[in-house]
Amino acid sequence: MRKSFYSWLMTQRNPKSHDPVAILADLAFDDTTFPKHTDDFEEVSRYLEDEANFSFNLSQFDQIWEDYLAH
Repeated sequence: MRKSFYSWLMTQRNPKSHDPVAILADLAFDDTTFPKHTDDFEEVSRYLEDEANFSFNLSQFDQIWEDYLAH
């Protein structure tokens, strides 16, 4: 089984970076309701669209997901 998206995303944290993946990682880290145990695109995408307590450019999320799948 693939590591969860959140677990992978936490390896991308860098508060000093302006890279979209680092920004999303920091936002997700501070969001206590982010889905931490899933590797399902629809679940994470739906959360970001409908439930996240922060704004993030979802067109950038698609590329970040592709990077996740490549690892």
